[in-house]
Amino acid sequence: MSHSHEVNKTLKEINEKIRKGKAVVLNAEEMVDVVRKKGKVAAAKEVDVVTTGTFSPMCSSGLLFNIGQKNPPTMRTSNVWLNDVPCYGGLAAVDSYLGATEPTEDDPLNKVYPGQFKYGGGHVIEDLVRGKAVHLRATAYGTDCYPRRELDKNITLADLPFAELLNPRNCYQNYNCAVNLTSRLIYTYMGPLKPGGRNANFATAGQLSPLFNDPYLKTIGLGTRIFIGGGVGYVLGAGTQHDAAPKRNERGIPMTGAGTLMLKGDLKSMDARYVRGVSITGYGCSLALGVGIPIPILNEDMAWFTGVSDDDIDMPIRDYGYDYPNGLPRILKHAKFSELVSGEIELNGKTVQTVPLTSYSRSLEVANELKKWIEDGTFQLTEAQEEIPSS
Repeated sequence: MSHSHEVNKTLKEINEKIRKGKAVVLNAEEMVDVVRKKGKVAAAKEVDVVTTGTFSPMCSSGLLFNIGQKNPPTMRTSNVWLNDVPCYGGLAAVDSYLGATEPTEDDPLNKVYPGQFKYGGGHVIEDLVRGKAVHLRATAYGTDCYPRRELDKNITLADLPFAELLNPRNCYQNYNCAVNLTSRLIYTYMGPLKPGGRNANFATAGQLSPLFNDPYLKTIGLGTRIFIGGGVGYVLGAGTQHDAAPKRNERGIPMTGAGTLMLKGDLKSMDARYVRGVSITGYGCSLALGVGIPIPILNEDMAWFTGVSDDDIDMPIRDYGYDYPNGLPRILKHAKFSELVSGEIELNGKTVQTVPLTSYSRSLEVANELKKWIEDGTFQLTEAQEEIPSS
């Protein structure tokens, strides 16, 4: 069913404006005011592209890389380590995959505090982006065509013929705000949670976040060109755990963690400002990544969606002390994202301090960097070749 729109633009027309340096580009924060003051129809006429951004830990990320075949002799790597972090080698001869959350085999911190890791896959990825040498070790069982059994040397990103981030699940559309209602301190992927619900940790860039600005994924799909880690990448489709039909509020915003994206990007084009290995106390390692997605304002519906503000976003609060580990993640209540960023919320009659895991300032930087690329004419928008289901 098609809506009749007062404003109808095509991606081709918007790209033509970008080429001529005439496109009007706003970041998602700026768009809030325009839609509020002028309404969605005027906003859609005036604005061509809205840029979004997030900079947050994205655990389901990793690096697909190839070490090349140098003669003589060639090798089929079956076990591979980068800086003592195990990689998956069960691919073709010298292809491997390094997961962002994989820790080093012999982490000194883990010896003292079990479950704590100082260094992992995300840190290796950051080191490579920084141009540092990392230690490559590989073993093989040896075959007639691949006789070599061992490899031990230092490599840099420049030495790898192929290195791309291939991330199965990034850019969660909404996410839990985590509290702990038990009587002991617990360590989670949402950070340390104090007993008795004394802190509430949350992650997302709110009104800047990509999937809050296109809640029904009308412009984002396979082939959408994006900013990833400071370079250019693409959306490959739905991420793992993608929920196409969440409960939504009256603004169309999901009330729970919903849509996710699978992404790719060339590591060689990235910047360590937006690619950071992180250690989460008592939990493990991850990768904090900057992702920005441009949203074409094709009509007033898209203007309305990109006018989303922190007051329009409802975040589910869940107990990670008892409910979450027991597979009963009840929603205790919802809090507006604007309340969470204010520094405190009300829970069970008490005032609780809130802690962001996502950097809002770095997320804004991502949206502004992408905005600059589009205004400079160096970044054009692409048409999604396949939709991601969302109802």
